[in-house]
Amino acid sequence: MSVIAEYGQIFLVLACIFGLFMAWGVGANDVANAMGTSVGSKALTIKQAIIIAMVFEFLGAYLAGGAVTDTIRKGIIDPGMLADTPELLVYGMMAALLAAGTWLLAASILGWPVSTTHSIVGAIVGFAVAGIGMNAVNWGKVGTIAASWVVSPLLAGTIAFMLFRSVQRLILDTDNPLANAKKYVPVYMFFVGFLISMVTLLKGLKHVFKDSGFKLSFLESMGLSALIGLLVAGFGIYLLRQLKPVSEKESRFANVEQVFAILMIFTACSMAFAHGSNDVANAVGPMAAIVATVKTGAIGAKAAMPGWILLVGAIGIVIGLATYGHRVMATIGKKITHLTPSRGFAAELGAAGTVVLASGTGLPISTTHTLVGAVLGVGLARGIGALNLRVIGSIFMSWIVTLPAGALLAVVFFYFFKGLFS
Repeated sequence: MSVIAEYGQIFLVLACIFGLFMAWGVGANDVANAMGTSVGSKALTIKQAIIIAMVFEFLGAYLAGGAVTDTIRKGIIDPGMLADTPELLVYGMMAALLAAGTWLLAASILGWPVSTTHSIVGAIVGFAVAGIGMNAVNWGKVGTIAASWVVSPLLAGTIAFMLFRSVQRLILDTDNPLANAKKYVPVYMFFVGFLISMVTLLKGLKHVFKDSGFKLSFLESMGLSALIGLLVAGFGIYLLRQLKPVSEKESRFANVEQVFAILMIFTACSMAFAHGSNDVANAVGPMAAIVATVKTGAIGAKAAMPGWILLVGAIGIVIGLATYGHRVMATIGKKITHLTPSRGFAAELGAAGTVVLASGTGLPISTTHTLVGAVLGVGLARGIGALNLRVIGSIFMSWIVTLPAGALLAVVFFYFFKGLFS
């Protein structure tokens, strides 16, 4: 207790700095999940994508980032084992933020799309094993998170593969793509409105609903989303009626791709909002744990989330996106496979569908792994030759390295803080 009383203000300042650093990493690396396909398919320029993502990521993080958060992220460690030494939790959470932020910085420089959730999970596991002991870690939870490495990309890849095959069969590989687009695109637009509404309601707005006491069940969310889907489909029918066929043979897909490009802007905005609201917790969760422990001198299961902490997280995400976001966007959008608006649309909708399925069934997934899997699925629909296997290999390797890298860095930083302050 005396350590916290003596260095409390220093701990708070360091928590803000490391929390901002971690949020920067989330923006630099993870925001490509929402925008990479839109940029790669040329539906949006890099500049447009960054401006849209800055607005919607900020709104998602600040407005829907959560009023209450578990002090120990995702139930990975048992806080009861630190009841007599709360300063160890402070050292550990500072070490976890710094370690995860450092790994995300390295991955972003190299253009690797890694999971921010797995980065912080690995870091927390590392400090817990080093500082408390093996028994402090909920290994079942860690195993479930590791299983999502396989589940996320496989599920998203399958959905995106089937979606793009249907676009090929029904629209692109026909004698009159424009006429078939007018016939079938409203159906795809219904699914866009439905799935993106589900993602926003289940992931993006769940904290806002929790705050206000307003609660929608999964079935009620489905009903509301179906209504929004019908409205989007109606709007799609109106847009398609305005299109004029292009006579040049080489431009027979121009109008069709233009429709999918418009769809992608809508999906990108919604996915950015949902991502900001969900993944800002990777930075502000440990930060809130440090603030609560310093202020009370004890470890509680829950901690109120002050608005200024969410603001720090939201600002960090926006700065990371603006400064380094383009590197990982290029990997997802251009280096895995060649994307057009129709291919990017199938990938983004496949990822959104996976998020909805995961939210409904309680399956733990990584948004990064989900989108990379969806892009792979779209590439496979055109044959294995359409994929850049060297880039895919380096991405998979970075996923495997993420948990141990976060853990090892956290151990080093944990003992550094312990030696410095104790």
